[in-house]
Amino acid sequence: MITVFGSINVDIVSRVAKSPQPGETVMGSDYQLIAGGKGANQALAARRAGAKVRLVGAIGDDDIAGRALTELDPAGVDLSDVAHLSGTTGVAIITVNDAGENTIVVSPGANARVSAAQVPPDSFSAEDTLLLQMEVPHDENRAVARRAAAAGARVVLSLAPFSPIDVEQLDPASIVIVNEHEAADFARHLGLSARGETAVVTALARRLNRTVIATLGPEGAVASGPDGLIRVPALAVTPVDTTGAGDTFAGVLAAYLDEGATLEAAMARAAIAGSLACTKHGAQPSFPTRAEIEAAI
Repeated sequence: MITVFGSINVDIVSRVAKSPQPGETVMGSDYQLIAGGKGANQALAARRAGAKVRLVGAIGDDDIAGRALTELDPAGVDLSDVAHLSGTTGVAIITVNDAGENTIVVSPGANARVSAAQVPPDSFSAEDTLLLQMEVPHDENRAVARRAAAAGARVVLSLAPFSPIDVEQLDPASIVIVNEHEAADFARHLGLSARGETAVVTALARRLNRTVIATLGPEGAVASGPDGLIRVPALAVTPVDTTGAGDTFAGVLAAYLDEGATLEAAMARAAIAGSLACTKHGAQPSFPTRAEIEAAI
């Protein structure tokens, strides 16, 4: 089983001809309210890829709280450990330009009060996977990760949005996922002088002593670690909205690893799934099913 400990948001999305620059106002389309949040996104992506998934997080008691769960419940994600707290639900304010590129501002709301205590005792075994991101308190992430690692579970951390954390904070994680920009930021934070995507990922893996995977957008993904260097391609698509593509990769990767796939096979399917997610508007509505992923492979 996959336990996703992470954020639950509602995305407020407006399409624009071009992304605004500092001090600039641009006109956008009518806005849409779409379920999102990195934790919720990755949980749904893993579930659509065929995994059994439990989401642990929190929503508020405001008018949009129910909207945050609209894709998760019908998909069969276990929501019994989602807390309903007083106050606001997390919100992401997103603009998507004509090239499919996005800008995102996150207001955490209830996500700032997610607690490791919400994860039931005996939730993890050596056959389980814990999937984490960086939109909930870091100390709570670490507390859950330590419990999972102590039980022998696989711990996958999506280091997004990037935060300059210490290497010791990654101790429970066996796999760290970054995008190409986060990889460069992390390398600079650690004082690594490597240049180029493959060199940076390899340097990070050696410094962190664990598998590091970098997603590279239309160039696919590359990993370095105990399994050596692995590179997988993306699917050639015309992107209309890249929102959620990285979360799709993480969720699908976890789903295939959880059922026993090799790292290379899981990465190949995750890269394809991330590409497919770019072909539709919105985050969660764009996530592909397992059948769609396998057909594209």
